[in-house]
Amino acid sequence: MQDEVSASELTDEIDLSQFEWNLIVRPTRIEDYPALVRIQNKCFPEMETWTRQQIESQLSRFPEGQFVVECDGEVVASSSSLLVNFDDNLEWHNWMKMADGGFIRSHAPDGDTMYGIEIMVDPEFRGMRLSRRLYQARKDLCRQRNIARIIIGGRIPGYHKNADTMSAREYVERVIDKSLYDPVLTAQIANGFALQGLIPNYLPSDQESCGYATFLEWKNLDYSAVPSRRFRRSVELVRIGAVQYQMRAVKDFDEFAKQARYFVDVAGDYKCDFLLFPELFTLQLLSCLPSQRPGSAARALSEFTPQYLELFAEMAVSFDTNIIGGSHFVVEDDTLYNISYLFRRDGSIEKQYKLHITPSERRWWGVAGGDKVEVFQTDCGPISIQVCYDCQFPEVSRIAAEQGANLVFVPFNTDTQLGYLRVRLCAQARAVENHFYVAIAGCTGNLPFVENADIHYAQSAIFTPADVTFARDAIGAEANPNVEMVVIHDVDLELLRRHREQGSVTNWHDRRRDLYGVRYQTPQGTRDI
Repeated sequence: MQDEVSASELTDEIDLSQFEWNLIVRPTRIEDYPALVRIQNKCFPEMETWTRQQIESQLSRFPEGQFVVECDGEVVASSSSLLVNFDDNLEWHNWMKMADGGFIRSHAPDGDTMYGIEIMVDPEFRGMRLSRRLYQARKDLCRQRNIARIIIGGRIPGYHKNADTMSAREYVERVIDKSLYDPVLTAQIANGFALQGLIPNYLPSDQESCGYATFLEWKNLDYSAVPSRRFRRSVELVRIGAVQYQMRAVKDFDEFAKQARYFVDVAGDYKCDFLLFPELFTLQLLSCLPSQRPGSAARALSEFTPQYLELFAEMAVSFDTNIIGGSHFVVEDDTLYNISYLFRRDGSIEKQYKLHITPSERRWWGVAGGDKVEVFQTDCGPISIQVCYDCQFPEVSRIAAEQGANLVFVPFNTDTQLGYLRVRLCAQARAVENHFYVAIAGCTGNLPFVENADIHYAQSAIFTPADVTFARDAIGAEANPNVEMVVIHDVDLELLRRHREQGSVTNWHDRRRDLYGVRYQTPQGTRDI
């Protein structure tokens, strides 16, 4: 992370790279060896570290099965694995034999089972769900290679604190029923592994686990046992969360941050791929500033931008969730904009300026509109962000659809039910017209004494196209009106692709471009859509 931006710099466009984390999961390289030893010494100070020859052997035999997590150029976590052919008689309890002492010369290139040797996370970076990213990389490899399962022998490092009062079996059972927490087993269960047994004398040198390990399995539900069958996934699920956020007075930024972190924590627990906050929910920060004219207040709100960017960038990485951070007032070159930021879970940040400014925003706040429709690439495909009023202009969605967007996120902020209905009905229309999913999220509650932001009406929702393959009312999920909550829904991108090509109606393909069209002005020139 870079140094904070001072308030005096806020009149210029903020360099988002100062707040980005640059977190990536990549294959291990031999140049990572010193970092692996450093992490291993931190994680397992009583155990012998990997030798360079062991790492070289792993990379020569199964390079695609070895991963590291890199944060701002520094390796902070790693995992190692090999493939074997499943056999009930294999000595799963014998780590040294299964892993060939770390050299993995037992690796079977055509094996149907991945055996996890080790996962390490630098203690300074724990709590950021880095192990989840490594487990996900292993699962993705299994799906790509049509591998049936992952088997691991997991440590139980919390057991030594309880060994005097209970057996290892009792300890493991209590961790599974959530009455005890174990830093390794709890995470493995949360990542979809099922307990198959308990292994004594797995690593006798592991004093924290008292030599014990758990025998855990994850099954690949996409696995095809027929080698000649062409492998193809029939679903491609993306989990979306939309926050219906209650506006309330706060005493400082830390209180605002605590409320925002609660919702991101929920999204992390439910493994959301995206979490959408409402438009201008940061207006509640005006409650901790001196009262002033709306135009001046909006510009004063911009002074919180560095703290806001730092907070949401950190949360996206720590909770492994792509966050659409609602929107926020920002002053750039002495002009006030309403900007929605995308905080990717790899630590990168991008932004979409609100394009269409309502008469109220222009009159009260003095907001100017942006001039570009962005489509952002994410780990779940291309997405579009349309800030409130923008979704009421169908041309914006046409431009986004032409650039490949499958998901549209609409942070909104409306004061009355009629204002809300304009957003809702237009969002549903955009989903039908362009064959994509649209999520909307708004504010509820009141902000007394904050002009033009005192009352709110919302019913956040996730909309689908209207066809027999989707929800019967074309609503994937929706919140109760004006109640603070989070709605969560899984959308299927593969179903969307088939619907676009073979639906009951094919709106996108059936456009009469001989009669009408959209002409989009870009920095590269004019494009007809």
